[in-house]
Amino acid sequence: MTARLVVLVSGSGTNLQALLDACADPAYGASVVAVGADRDDIEGLARAERAGVPTFVARVGDFSSRDHWDRALADKVAAFEPDLVVLAGFMKLVGPGFLAAFGGRTVNTHPALSPSFPGMHGPRDALDYGVKVTGCTLFVVDEGVDTGVILAQSVVPVQDDDDVESLHERIKVAERAMLVDTVGRMAREGFRVEGRRGLLGR
Repeated sequence: MTARLVVLVSGSGTNLQALLDACADPAYGASVVAVGADRDDIEGLARAERAGVPTFVARVGDFSSRDHWDRALADKVAAFEPDLVVLAGFMKLVGPGFLAAFGGRTVNTHPALSPSFPGMHGPRDALDYGVKVTGCTLFVVDEGVDTGVILAQSVVPVQDDDDVESLHERIKVAERAMLVDTVGRMAREGFRVEGRRGLLGR
């Protein structure tokens, strides 16, 4: 059985494209059934449309409160009956209404080795701290900021001549590979959470 993925994006959609490319192979075990966004006219939506994948937009400013937006986003996602929701460069925090519907099966990436350097500036914070390795994390989304149960991590060495941009670019490459590999394994093998441990396989 092919796992149904709904992917949420806010920008160029390079991680989305990597998932679309992987899903073209039936052996991958997953299919992107819809792509949602929190803004109009972004390349991520254009990528979905070129691939023939349905799209939807839920902009925070179109709703009377963040809670109403959160529930509306959950409703739009639910219409496509996903097995997994993938936040791929989605720059909004989902809230209790969304997690009530999709908690435990929504995943996101973070450009650092959690629990280090949470928040918006993982590569910069790692560089400022002077670490010798950083990387990226795939985790199950919870109510916190980059605090969910970890499913996969990939290590990226910090070079002496790195700036934030060069380091972040290498992290993005590792992040795409990790995301595609792990989501495929989750689709084919299943996954479970035991306490703080995220385990692939049933």
